[in-house]
Amino acid sequence: MATPKKGRNASAQSKPGRSLALILIALVALTGGMFASGHTKPRLGIDLAGGTSITLRAVPEAGNEAAINKTNMDTAVSIMERRVNGLGVSEAEVQTQGDRNIVVNIPKGTNSEQARKQVGTTAKLYFRPVLATEVAGGPASPAPSPTGSPSGKPSGAASDKPEATDKNSASPSATPTTQGRAVTDALKADATPSASASDKPGASPSPSADGGTAEADAKALQAKYAKLDCTDGKTRSSVGDGVKASEPTLACGKNSQGQWQKYVLGPAEVDGTDVDKAQAVLNTQTGAGWTVTMDFTDGGAKKFGDITGKLAQNQPPQNQFAIVLDGDVVSDPSVKEALTGGNAEISGNFNQQSAQDLSNMLSYGALPLTFKVDSMTTVTAALGGDQLQAGLIAGAIGLALVVIYLLAYYRGLSFIAILSLLVSAALTYTLMALLGPAIGFALNLPAVCGAIVAIGITADSFIVFFERVRDEIREGRTLRPAVERAWPRARRTILVSDFVSFLAAAVLFIVTVGKVRGFAFTLGLTTLLDVVVVFLFTKPLLTLMARRKFFASGHKWSGLDPKSLGAQPPLRRTRRPAAPVDPKEA
Repeated sequence: MATPKKGRNASAQSKPGRSLALILIALVALTGGMFASGHTKPRLGIDLAGGTSITLRAVPEAGNEAAINKTNMDTAVSIMERRVNGLGVSEAEVQTQGDRNIVVNIPKGTNSEQARKQVGTTAKLYFRPVLATEVAGGPASPAPSPTGSPSGKPSGAASDKPEATDKNSASPSATPTTQGRAVTDALKADATPSASASDKPGASPSPSADGGTAEADAKALQAKYAKLDCTDGKTRSSVGDGVKASEPTLACGKNSQGQWQKYVLGPAEVDGTDVDKAQAVLNTQTGAGWTVTMDFTDGGAKKFGDITGKLAQNQPPQNQFAIVLDGDVVSDPSVKEALTGGNAEISGNFNQQSAQDLSNMLSYGALPLTFKVDSMTTVTAALGGDQLQAGLIAGAIGLALVVIYLLAYYRGLSFIAILSLLVSAALTYTLMALLGPAIGFALNLPAVCGAIVAIGITADSFIVFFERVRDEIREGRTLRPAVERAWPRARRTILVSDFVSFLAAAVLFIVTVGKVRGFAFTLGLTTLLDVVVVFLFTKPLLTLMARRKFFASGHKWSGLDPKSLGAQPPLRRTRRPAAPVDPKEA
Protein backbone atom coordinates (compact mmCIF):
# COMPACT_ATOMS: atom_id res chain seq x y z
CA MET A 1 0.00 0.00 0.00
CA ALA A 2 1.24 3.51 -0.85
CA THR A 3 2.54 5.42 2.13
CA PRO A 4 3.52 9.06 2.61
CA LYS A 5 7.12 9.99 2.00
CA LYS A 6 9.49 9.63 4.90
CA GLY A 7 11.83 12.27 6.18
CA ARG A 8 11.11 15.92 7.05
CA ASN A 9 7.51 15.89 5.70
CA ALA A 10 6.65 12.75 7.56
CA SER A 11 8.01 14.25 10.77
CA ALA A 12 5.84 17.35 10.32
CA GLN A 13 2.79 15.20 9.58
CA SER A 14 3.29 13.19 12.74
CA LYS A 15 3.18 16.31 14.99
CA PRO A 16 0.09 18.32 13.96
CA GLY A 17 -0.40 19.23 17.61
CA ARG A 18 2.34 21.85 17.30
CA SER A 19 0.37 23.81 14.69
CA LEU A 20 -2.84 23.55 16.70
CA ALA A 21 -1.01 24.75 19.82
CA LEU A 22 0.46 27.68 17.90
CA ILE A 23 -2.89 28.96 16.64
CA LEU A 24 -4.42 28.38 20.10
CA ILE A 25 -1.67 30.49 21.69
CA ALA A 26 -2.20 33.23 19.10
CA LEU A 27 -5.95 33.25 19.74
CA VAL A 28 -5.50 33.38 23.52
CA ALA A 29 -2.91 36.18 23.20
CA LEU A 30 -5.15 38.28 20.94
CA THR A 31 -8.15 37.74 23.21
CA GLY A 32 -6.10 38.65 26.27
CA GLY A 33 -4.80 41.77 24.54
CA MET A 34 -8.34 42.73 23.61
CA PHE A 35 -9.59 42.52 27.21
CA ALA A 36 -6.42 44.10 28.62
CA SER A 37 -6.80 47.11 26.33
CA GLY A 38 -10.45 47.52 27.26
CA HIS A 39 -11.54 47.52 23.62
CA THR A 40 -13.74 44.44 23.52
CA LYS A 41 -15.87 45.59 20.60
CA PRO A 42 -14.90 46.76 17.11
CA ARG A 43 -15.07 50.51 16.59
CA LEU A 44 -18.10 51.39 14.47
CA GLY A 45 -18.15 53.78 11.54
CA ILE A 46 -20.30 56.86 11.20
CA ASP A 47 -23.01 54.99 9.26
CA LEU A 48 -23.44 52.50 12.14
CA ALA A 49 -22.66 54.48 15.28
CA GLY A 50 -23.41 58.04 14.20
CA GLY A 51 -20.94 60.89 14.54
CA THR A 52 -20.21 64.48 13.64
CA SER A 53 -20.38 66.19 10.27
CA ILE A 54 -18.36 69.40 9.91
CA THR A 55 -18.68 71.77 6.95
CA LEU A 56 -15.72 74.11 6.44
CA ARG A 57 -15.78 77.14 4.12
CA ALA A 58 -12.58 78.44 2.52
CA VAL A 59 -11.89 82.16 3.03
CA PRO A 60 -9.10 83.82 1.02
CA GLU A 61 -6.27 85.62 2.78
CA ALA A 62 -6.31 89.41 2.21
CA GLY A 63 -9.18 89.07 -0.27
CA ASN A 64 -7.13 86.89 -2.62
CA GLU A 65 -10.04 85.07 -4.30
CA ALA A 66 -7.72 83.42 -6.82
CA ALA A 67 -6.22 81.39 -3.96
CA ILE A 68 -9.43 79.36 -3.73
CA ASN A 69 -8.74 76.98 -6.59
CA LYS A 70 -8.95 73.24 -7.19
CA THR A 71 -5.25 72.68 -6.48
CA ASN A 72 -5.31 74.32 -3.05
CA MET A 73 -8.63 72.71 -2.15
CA ASP A 74 -7.37 69.23 -3.12
CA THR A 75 -4.18 69.82 -1.13
CA ALA A 76 -6.23 70.87 1.90
CA VAL A 77 -8.41 67.74 1.59
CA SER A 78 -5.33 65.53 1.38
CA ILE A 79 -3.71 67.02 4.50
CA MET A 80 -6.96 67.03 6.48
CA GLU A 81 -7.49 63.38 5.61
CA ARG A 82 -4.00 62.48 6.82
CA ARG A 83 -4.63 64.28 10.10
CA VAL A 84 -7.93 62.64 10.98
CA ASN A 85 -7.80 59.39 9.07
CA GLY A 86 -4.41 57.86 9.84
CA LEU A 87 -4.05 54.71 7.72
CA GLY A 88 -7.21 55.49 5.78
CA VAL A 89 -9.60 53.01 7.37
CA SER A 90 -10.81 54.96 10.41
CA GLU A 91 -13.97 55.91 8.50
CA ALA A 92 -13.40 59.66 8.73
CA GLU A 93 -14.38 61.10 5.35
CA VAL A 94 -12.98 64.33 3.93
CA GLN A 95 -14.30 65.58 0.62
CA THR A 96 -14.96 68.82 -1.23
CA GLN A 97 -18.45 70.19 -1.72
CA GLY A 98 -18.78 72.83 -4.39
CA ASP A 99 -15.96 75.27 -5.07
CA ARG A 100 -15.04 76.36 -1.53
CA ASN A 101 -16.53 73.94 0.98
CA ILE A 102 -15.01 70.84 2.56
CA VAL A 103 -17.17 68.34 4.44
CA VAL A 104 -15.61 66.17 7.16
CA ASN A 105 -17.58 63.24 8.61
CA ILE A 106 -16.14 61.85 11.84
CA PRO A 107 -17.48 58.74 13.61
CA LYS A 108 -18.86 58.78 17.12
CA GLY A 109 -16.18 58.41 19.77
CA THR A 110 -13.92 61.09 18.29
CA ASN A 111 -13.76 64.43 20.10
CA SER A 112 -15.59 66.65 17.62
CA GLU A 113 -14.03 69.85 18.97
CA GLN A 114 -10.54 68.38 18.74
CA ALA A 115 -11.32 67.10 15.24
CA ARG A 116 -12.56 70.54 14.20
CA LYS A 117 -9.26 72.04 15.28
CA GLN A 118 -7.30 69.33 13.50
CA VAL A 119 -9.03 69.85 10.17
CA GLY A 120 -9.63 73.57 10.44
CA THR A 121 -6.13 74.77 11.33
CA THR A 122 -5.11 75.62 7.81
CA ALA A 123 -3.39 78.95 7.46
CA LYS A 124 -3.00 80.92 10.69
CA LEU A 125 0.59 79.95 11.31
CA TYR A 126 3.03 82.46 12.79
CA PHE A 127 6.54 82.54 14.23
CA ARG A 128 6.43 84.72 17.35
CA PRO A 129 9.24 85.50 19.83
CA VAL A 130 8.70 84.13 23.33
CA LEU A 131 8.69 86.92 25.95
CA ALA A 132 7.77 84.76 28.96
CA THR A 133 6.54 81.25 29.65
CA GLU A 134 5.76 79.01 32.58
CA VAL A 135 3.77 75.88 33.38
CA ALA A 136 0.07 76.70 33.60
CA GLY A 137 -1.93 76.16 36.78
CA GLY A 138 -3.62 72.85 37.54
CA PRO A 139 -2.30 69.29 37.71
CA ALA A 140 -0.07 67.90 35.00
CA SER A 141 -1.90 65.96 32.36
CA PRO A 142 -1.19 62.22 32.56
CA ALA A 143 -1.51 61.95 28.81
CA PRO A 144 1.66 61.89 26.73
CA SER A 145 2.73 64.99 24.86
CA PRO A 146 0.81 65.44 21.61
CA THR A 147 2.73 65.10 18.39
CA GLY A 148 4.39 68.30 17.31
CA SER A 149 4.04 69.69 20.85
CA PRO A 150 6.20 72.40 22.40
CA SER A 151 8.97 71.31 24.66
CA GLY A 152 9.07 74.12 27.20
CA LYS A 153 10.09 73.08 30.70
CA PRO A 154 9.29 74.48 34.11
CA SER A 155 11.85 76.76 35.68
CA GLY A 156 15.03 74.99 36.61
CA ALA A 157 14.15 71.73 34.82
CA ALA A 158 16.57 69.99 32.53
CA SER A 159 15.52 70.59 28.95
CA ASP A 160 15.27 68.35 25.91
CA LYS A 161 13.80 71.30 24.04
CA PRO A 162 13.96 71.32 20.24
CA GLU A 163 16.47 73.82 18.89
CA ALA A 164 16.48 75.67 15.59
CA THR A 165 19.83 75.56 13.84
CA ASP A 166 21.20 75.95 10.36
CA LYS A 167 20.07 72.90 8.40
CA ASN A 168 23.65 71.99 7.52
CA SER A 169 25.18 72.49 10.98
CA ALA A 170 25.28 70.37 14.09
CA SER A 171 22.67 71.07 16.73
CA PRO A 172 23.91 72.95 19.81
CA SER A 173 23.29 71.47 23.20
CA ALA A 174 20.02 72.22 24.95
CA THR A 175 19.88 74.84 27.69
CA PRO A 176 17.59 75.04 30.73
CA THR A 177 14.48 77.19 30.40
CA THR A 178 13.96 79.86 33.08
CA GLN A 179 11.26 82.41 33.56
CA GLY A 180 13.50 85.31 32.52
CA ARG A 181 12.65 88.93 33.25
CA ALA A 182 9.25 90.07 34.41
CA VAL A 183 6.40 90.03 31.93
CA THR A 184 5.80 93.77 32.15
CA ASP A 185 9.46 94.60 31.47
CA ALA A 186 9.52 92.19 28.55
CA LEU A 187 6.46 93.74 26.94
CA LYS A 188 7.65 97.30 27.57
CA ALA A 189 11.00 96.54 26.00
CA ASP A 190 9.33 94.85 23.05
CA ALA A 191 6.87 97.69 22.53
CA THR A 192 9.34 100.59 23.06
CA PRO A 193 10.22 102.22 19.72
CA SER A 194 13.93 101.78 19.09
CA ALA A 195 16.30 100.95 16.29
CA SER A 196 16.07 97.27 17.09
CA ALA A 197 12.29 97.18 17.38
CA SER A 198 11.38 99.45 14.49
CA ASP A 199 12.77 97.08 11.88
CA LYS A 200 10.70 94.15 13.04
CA PRO A 201 8.66 92.97 10.05
CA GLY A 202 5.45 92.51 12.03
CA ALA A 203 5.78 95.03 14.86
CA SER A 204 4.12 98.42 15.17
CA PRO A 205 5.56 101.30 17.27
CA SER A 206 4.07 102.36 20.56
CA PRO A 207 1.44 105.10 20.28
CA SER A 208 3.31 107.31 22.81
CA ALA A 209 6.96 108.29 22.89
CA ASP A 210 7.36 107.73 26.60
CA GLY A 211 5.84 104.27 26.39
CA GLY A 212 2.97 105.13 28.75
CA THR A 213 0.31 103.49 26.65
CA ALA A 214 2.61 100.54 26.00
CA GLU A 215 3.15 100.15 29.76
CA ALA A 216 -0.60 100.21 30.40
CA ASP A 217 -1.20 97.61 27.69
CA ALA A 218 1.62 95.51 29.09
CA LYS A 219 0.12 95.60 32.59
CA ALA A 220 -3.28 94.59 31.21
CA LEU A 221 -1.72 91.70 29.32
CA GLN A 222 0.25 90.74 32.42
CA ALA A 223 -2.96 90.57 34.43
CA LYS A 224 -4.53 88.29 31.81
CA TYR A 225 -1.38 86.16 31.78
CA ALA A 226 -1.48 85.78 35.57
CA LYS A 227 -5.10 84.57 35.42
CA LEU A 228 -4.64 82.35 32.36
CA ASP A 229 -5.27 78.68 33.12
CA CYS A 230 -4.42 76.61 30.05
CA THR A 231 -5.76 73.46 31.71
CA ASP A 232 -9.29 74.86 31.24
CA GLY A 233 -10.51 73.87 27.78
CA LYS A 234 -12.95 76.77 27.43
CA THR A 235 -10.33 79.32 28.42
CA ARG A 236 -7.76 77.71 26.18
CA SER A 237 -10.04 77.75 23.11
CA SER A 238 -10.60 81.51 23.38
CA VAL A 239 -7.10 82.69 24.28
CA GLY A 240 -5.67 85.03 21.66
CA ASP A 241 -9.01 85.56 19.89
CA GLY A 242 -9.15 88.82 17.96
CA VAL A 243 -5.44 89.57 18.39
CA LYS A 244 -3.72 90.83 15.27
CA ALA A 245 -0.44 89.39 14.03
CA SER A 246 1.25 92.73 14.76
CA GLU A 247 0.25 92.67 18.46
CA PRO A 248 1.59 90.71 21.46
CA THR A 249 -0.63 87.83 22.54
CA LEU A 250 -1.10 84.99 25.00
CA ALA A 251 -1.03 81.35 23.94
CA CYS A 252 -1.12 77.81 25.31
CA GLY A 253 0.61 74.58 24.39
CA LYS A 254 1.64 71.26 25.92
CA ASN A 255 5.24 70.59 26.85
CA SER A 256 7.03 67.25 26.45
CA GLN A 257 6.02 66.24 29.98
CA GLY A 258 2.34 66.48 29.13
CA GLN A 259 1.88 69.71 31.11
CA TRP A 260 0.07 72.77 29.81
CA GLN A 261 2.44 75.68 29.25
CA LYS A 262 1.30 79.30 28.96
CA TYR A 263 3.13 81.95 26.96
CA VAL A 264 3.42 85.67 26.40
CA LEU A 265 4.42 86.10 22.76
CA GLY A 266 5.59 89.14 20.87
CA PRO A 267 4.30 90.34 17.47
CA ALA A 268 4.56 87.85 14.61
CA GLU A 269 7.88 88.12 12.80
CA VAL A 270 7.33 85.39 10.19
CA ASP A 271 4.11 83.77 8.97
CA GLY A 272 3.21 80.49 7.30
CA THR A 273 3.36 81.88 3.78
CA ASP A 274 7.10 82.53 4.31
CA VAL A 275 7.74 78.77 4.61
CA ASP A 276 8.43 77.29 1.18
CA LYS A 277 8.79 73.65 2.26
CA ALA A 278 9.03 71.59 5.44
CA GLN A 279 9.76 67.91 5.87
CA ALA A 280 10.65 65.33 8.52
CA VAL A 281 14.17 63.95 8.15
CA LEU A 282 16.10 61.26 10.03
CA ASN A 283 19.46 62.93 10.73
CA THR A 284 22.05 60.16 11.00
CA GLN A 285 25.10 62.37 10.47
CA THR A 286 24.90 64.29 13.75
CA GLY A 287 22.93 61.69 15.69
CA ALA A 288 20.11 64.18 16.26
CA GLY A 289 17.49 61.58 15.32
CA TRP A 290 14.29 62.80 13.73
CA THR A 291 14.34 66.50 12.84
CA VAL A 292 12.15 68.94 10.93
CA THR A 293 13.78 70.96 8.16
CA MET A 294 12.34 74.21 6.83
CA ASP A 295 13.13 76.04 3.61
CA PHE A 296 12.00 79.68 3.45
CA THR A 297 11.07 81.92 0.58
CA ASP A 298 13.45 84.76 -0.28
CA GLY A 299 11.46 87.24 1.78
CA GLY A 300 10.94 84.72 4.57
CA ALA A 301 14.66 83.94 4.75
CA LYS A 302 15.50 87.60 5.47
CA LYS A 303 12.79 87.96 8.11
CA PHE A 304 13.76 84.67 9.76
CA GLY A 305 17.44 85.66 9.76
CA ASP A 306 16.61 88.99 11.42
CA ILE A 307 14.48 87.54 14.20
CA THR A 308 16.84 84.64 14.98
CA GLY A 309 19.75 87.08 15.13
CA LYS A 310 17.92 89.12 17.80
CA LEU A 311 16.73 86.07 19.74
CA ALA A 312 20.23 84.56 19.87
CA GLN A 313 21.38 87.56 21.98
CA ASN A 314 18.78 86.92 24.69
CA GLN A 315 18.70 84.64 27.70
CA PRO A 316 16.17 81.80 28.03
CA PRO A 317 13.27 81.80 27.52
CA GLN A 318 13.57 84.90 25.33
CA ASN A 319 15.93 83.15 22.93
CA GLN A 320 12.98 81.02 21.79
CA PHE A 321 10.43 81.54 19.05
CA ALA A 322 7.02 79.89 19.21
CA ILE A 323 5.45 78.27 16.16
CA VAL A 324 1.80 79.20 16.65
CA LEU A 325 -0.88 77.43 14.65
CA ASP A 326 -4.32 79.02 15.01
CA GLY A 327 -3.51 80.22 18.53
CA ASP A 328 -1.88 76.99 19.74
CA VAL A 329 1.86 76.69 20.31
CA VAL A 330 2.96 73.52 18.51
CA SER A 331 6.72 73.97 19.06
CA ASP A 332 9.02 76.49 20.77
CA PRO A 333 12.63 75.89 19.66
CA SER A 334 15.48 77.93 21.09
CA VAL A 335 18.05 79.82 19.01
CA LYS A 336 21.78 80.30 19.64
CA GLU A 337 22.84 81.96 16.40
CA ALA A 338 21.38 83.92 13.51
CA LEU A 339 20.01 81.57 10.83
CA THR A 340 20.52 83.46 7.61
CA GLY A 341 20.88 80.65 5.08
CA GLY A 342 17.21 80.52 4.12
CA ASN A 343 16.71 77.18 5.84
CA ALA A 344 16.67 75.77 9.35
CA GLU A 345 16.48 72.49 11.19
CA ILE A 346 14.45 71.94 14.35
CA SER A 347 15.93 69.11 16.41
CA GLY A 348 15.04 67.80 19.83
CA ASN A 349 12.71 65.29 21.42
CA PHE A 350 11.07 64.10 18.18
CA ASN A 351 10.04 60.67 16.97
CA GLN A 352 9.03 59.92 13.39
CA GLN A 353 5.34 60.66 13.94
CA SER A 354 5.81 63.93 15.85
CA ALA A 355 8.36 65.17 13.30
CA GLN A 356 6.04 64.29 10.43
CA ASP A 357 3.07 66.00 12.10
CA LEU A 358 5.03 69.20 12.72
CA SER A 359 6.30 69.25 9.12
CA ASN A 360 2.71 68.78 7.91
CA MET A 361 1.58 71.71 10.03
CA LEU A 362 4.37 73.91 8.69
CA SER A 363 3.59 72.93 5.10
CA TYR A 364 -0.11 73.32 5.71
CA GLY A 365 0.38 76.79 7.12
CA ALA A 366 1.94 77.84 3.82
CA LEU A 367 -1.45 77.59 2.10
CA PRO A 368 -3.03 81.00 1.43
CA LEU A 369 -6.39 79.74 2.73
CA THR A 370 -8.31 79.95 5.95
CA PHE A 371 -11.22 77.63 6.73
CA LYS A 372 -14.14 78.68 8.88
CA VAL A 373 -16.67 76.27 10.33
CA ASP A 374 -20.01 76.83 8.61
CA SER A 375 -21.84 74.06 10.45
CA MET A 376 -21.27 71.16 12.81
CA THR A 377 -24.10 68.64 13.06
CA THR A 378 -24.62 65.33 14.78
CA VAL A 379 -25.39 62.35 12.54
CA THR A 380 -27.72 59.71 14.00
CA ALA A 381 -27.17 56.01 13.42
CA ALA A 382 -30.83 54.98 13.20
CA LEU A 383 -30.73 54.13 9.50
CA GLY A 384 -27.30 52.54 9.80
CA GLY A 385 -28.49 50.44 12.74
CA ASP A 386 -31.39 49.08 10.69
CA GLN A 387 -29.06 48.34 7.81
CA LEU A 388 -26.58 46.66 10.13
CA GLN A 389 -29.33 44.49 11.57
CA ALA A 390 -30.45 43.52 8.08
CA GLY A 391 -26.86 42.78 7.09
CA LEU A 392 -26.26 40.63 10.16
CA ILE A 393 -29.47 38.72 9.50
CA ALA A 394 -28.37 38.13 5.91
CA GLY A 395 -24.96 36.99 7.14
CA ALA A 396 -26.53 34.65 9.69
CA ILE A 397 -28.80 33.15 7.01
CA GLY A 398 -25.85 32.68 4.68
CA LEU A 399 -23.77 31.06 7.43
CA ALA A 400 -26.67 28.78 8.38
CA LEU A 401 -27.05 27.66 4.75
CA VAL A 402 -23.32 26.93 4.54
CA VAL A 403 -23.47 24.87 7.75
CA ILE A 404 -26.54 22.94 6.53
CA TYR A 405 -24.79 22.18 3.24
CA LEU A 406 -21.66 21.00 5.06
CA LEU A 407 -23.68 18.76 7.38
CA ALA A 408 -25.68 17.24 4.52
CA TYR A 409 -22.80 16.70 2.13
CA TYR A 410 -19.71 16.19 4.31
CA ARG A 411 -21.35 14.80 7.44
CA GLY A 412 -18.54 14.10 9.91
CA LEU A 413 -16.10 16.31 8.00
CA SER A 414 -18.42 19.24 8.65
CA PHE A 415 -17.25 19.10 12.28
CA ILE A 416 -13.77 20.16 11.13
CA ALA A 417 -15.16 22.82 8.77
CA ILE A 418 -17.43 24.38 11.41
CA LEU A 419 -14.62 24.49 13.99
CA SER A 420 -12.40 26.17 11.38
CA LEU A 421 -15.10 28.75 10.67
CA LEU A 422 -15.39 29.48 14.39
CA VAL A 423 -11.63 29.91 14.77
CA SER A 424 -11.57 32.22 11.73
CA ALA A 425 -14.47 34.25 13.13
CA ALA A 426 -12.75 34.57 16.54
CA LEU A 427 -9.49 35.75 14.98
CA THR A 428 -11.34 38.24 12.77
CA TYR A 429 -13.33 39.67 15.67
CA THR A 430 -10.35 40.10 18.01
CA LEU A 431 -8.22 41.69 15.29
CA MET A 432 -10.99 44.13 14.37
CA ALA A 433 -11.41 45.09 18.03
CA LEU A 434 -7.65 45.65 18.43
CA LEU A 435 -7.21 47.48 15.12
CA GLY A 436 -9.72 50.14 16.18
CA PRO A 437 -7.43 51.85 18.73
CA ALA A 438 -4.25 50.72 16.96
CA ILE A 439 -4.79 52.16 13.46
CA GLY A 440 -8.21 53.77 13.71
CA PHE A 441 -10.05 50.98 11.86
CA ALA A 442 -13.82 51.47 11.94
CA LEU A 443 -16.34 48.83 11.00
CA ASN A 444 -18.83 50.23 8.49
CA LEU A 445 -21.51 48.58 6.37
CA PRO A 446 -19.18 47.79 3.43
CA ALA A 447 -16.74 46.22 5.92
CA VAL A 448 -19.57 44.03 7.23
CA CYS A 449 -20.23 42.98 3.63
CA GLY A 450 -16.56 42.08 3.26
CA ALA A 451 -16.77 39.88 6.36
CA ILE A 452 -19.85 38.10 4.94
CA VAL A 453 -18.09 37.50 1.61
CA ALA A 454 -15.19 36.02 3.60
CA ILE A 455 -17.47 33.20 4.79
CA GLY A 456 -17.66 31.94 1.22
CA ILE A 457 -13.90 32.31 0.68
CA THR A 458 -13.12 30.34 3.85
CA ALA A 459 -15.68 27.61 3.06
CA ASP A 460 -14.26 27.33 -0.47
CA SER A 461 -10.81 26.49 0.97
CA PHE A 462 -12.29 23.68 3.09
CA ILE A 463 -14.18 22.26 0.14
CA VAL A 464 -11.06 22.23 -2.06
CA PHE A 465 -9.12 20.28 0.58
CA PHE A 466 -11.94 17.86 1.39
CA GLU A 467 -12.57 17.07 -2.25
CA ARG A 468 -8.89 16.35 -2.85
CA VAL A 469 -8.97 13.89 0.08
CA ARG A 470 -12.10 12.21 -1.24
CA ASP A 471 -10.50 11.90 -4.69
CA GLU A 472 -7.58 10.03 -3.11
CA ILE A 473 -9.98 7.70 -1.32
CA ARG A 474 -11.79 7.01 -4.60
CA GLU A 475 -8.47 5.87 -6.02
CA GLY A 476 -8.30 3.19 -3.34
CA ARG A 477 -6.10 4.81 -0.65
CA THR A 478 -6.87 4.75 3.02
CA LEU A 479 -7.51 7.99 4.88
CA ARG A 480 -4.11 8.76 6.43
CA PRO A 481 -2.09 8.57 3.19
CA ALA A 482 -5.00 10.17 1.34
CA VAL A 483 -4.80 13.27 3.57
CA GLU A 484 -1.06 13.67 3.07
CA ARG A 485 -1.19 13.08 -0.70
CA ALA A 486 -4.16 15.46 -1.13
CA TRP A 487 -2.64 18.33 0.85
CA PRO A 488 0.10 19.48 -1.61
CA ARG A 489 -2.36 19.76 -4.50
CA ALA A 490 -5.06 21.37 -2.36
CA ARG A 491 -2.50 23.78 -0.87
CA ARG A 492 -1.49 25.11 -4.28
CA THR A 493 -5.12 25.66 -5.28
CA ILE A 494 -5.96 27.41 -1.99
CA LEU A 495 -2.92 29.71 -2.19
CA VAL A 496 -3.65 30.72 -5.79
CA SER A 497 -7.31 31.39 -4.99
CA ASP A 498 -6.53 33.43 -1.88
CA PHE A 499 -3.76 35.34 -3.68
CA VAL A 500 -6.23 36.45 -6.36
CA SER A 501 -8.73 37.55 -3.69
CA PHE A 502 -6.08 39.43 -1.73
CA LEU A 503 -4.74 41.11 -4.87
CA ALA A 504 -8.24 42.29 -5.77
CA ALA A 505 -8.71 43.64 -2.21
CA ALA A 506 -5.33 45.42 -2.30
CA VAL A 507 -6.04 47.08 -5.65
CA LEU A 508 -9.49 48.12 -4.45
CA PHE A 509 -8.01 49.58 -1.26
CA ILE A 510 -5.41 51.59 -3.17
CA VAL A 511 -7.56 53.02 -5.95
CA THR A 512 -10.73 53.78 -3.97
CA VAL A 513 -11.60 56.26 -1.23
CA GLY A 514 -14.16 56.49 1.54
CA LYS A 515 -16.28 53.60 2.70
CA VAL A 516 -15.25 51.21 -0.10
CA ARG A 517 -11.87 50.99 1.61
CA GLY A 518 -13.58 49.35 4.57
CA PHE A 519 -14.82 46.55 2.31
CA ALA A 520 -11.38 46.12 0.72
CA PHE A 521 -9.57 46.13 4.07
CA THR A 522 -11.89 43.54 5.63
CA LEU A 523 -11.74 41.33 2.54
CA GLY A 524 -7.93 41.42 2.53
CA LEU A 525 -7.71 40.75 6.28
CA THR A 526 -10.07 37.76 6.19
CA THR A 527 -8.29 36.34 3.13
CA LEU A 528 -4.99 36.34 5.02
CA LEU A 529 -6.68 34.74 8.02
CA ASP A 530 -8.11 32.04 5.74
CA VAL A 531 -4.57 30.97 4.81
CA VAL A 532 -3.53 30.96 8.49
CA VAL A 533 -6.55 28.90 9.58
CA VAL A 534 -6.31 26.34 6.78
CA PHE A 535 -2.56 25.79 7.27
CA LEU A 536 -2.42 25.88 11.07
CA PHE A 537 -5.82 24.51 12.05
CA THR A 538 -7.85 22.73 9.34
CA LYS A 539 -5.08 20.54 7.91
CA PRO A 540 -3.52 19.55 11.29
CA LEU A 541 -6.98 18.82 12.73
CA LEU A 542 -7.86 16.56 9.79
CA THR A 543 -4.51 14.79 10.24
CA LEU A 544 -5.42 14.08 13.86
CA MET A 545 -8.95 12.98 12.97
CA ALA A 546 -7.55 10.57 10.36
CA ARG A 547 -6.04 8.61 13.25
CA ARG A 548 -9.45 8.13 14.86
CA LYS A 549 -11.34 4.96 14.10
CA PHE A 550 -14.54 6.79 13.18
CA PHE A 551 -12.86 8.56 10.26
CA ALA A 552 -10.08 6.05 9.48
CA SER A 553 -12.52 3.15 9.10
CA GLY A 554 -14.65 5.15 6.68
CA HIS A 555 -17.84 5.17 8.80
CA LYS A 556 -20.86 5.99 6.70
CA TRP A 557 -21.49 9.17 8.74
CA SER A 558 -17.89 10.31 8.50
CA GLY A 559 -18.26 11.70 4.98
CA LEU A 560 -15.35 9.50 3.91
CA ASP A 561 -17.10 6.18 3.34
CA PRO A 562 -15.19 4.47 0.47
CA LYS A 563 -18.30 2.62 -0.64
CA SER A 564 -20.40 5.79 -0.88
CA LEU A 565 -17.57 7.53 -2.75
CA GLY A 566 -17.28 4.68 -5.27
CA ALA A 567 -13.73 3.79 -4.27
CA GLN A 568 -11.67 1.37 -6.31
CA PRO A 569 -10.15 -1.73 -4.70
CA PRO A 570 -7.29 -0.90 -2.35
CA LEU A 571 -3.99 -0.24 -4.05
CA ARG A 572 -1.45 -2.99 -3.62
CA ARG A 573 2.19 -3.16 -4.46
CA THR A 574 3.03 -5.51 -7.29
CA ARG A 575 5.97 -7.87 -7.02
CA ARG A 576 7.96 -9.46 -9.77
CA PRO A 577 7.40 -13.24 -10.05
CA ALA A 578 10.31 -15.31 -8.85
CA ALA A 579 12.64 -16.56 -11.55
CA PRO A 580 12.04 -20.24 -12.45
CA VAL A 581 14.48 -22.67 -10.88
CA ASP A 582 16.35 -25.03 -13.17
CA PRO A 583 15.71 -28.65 -11.98
CA LYS A 584 19.21 -29.57 -12.93
CA GLU A 585 20.64 -26.88 -10.72
CA ALA A 586 18.38 -28.01 -7.94
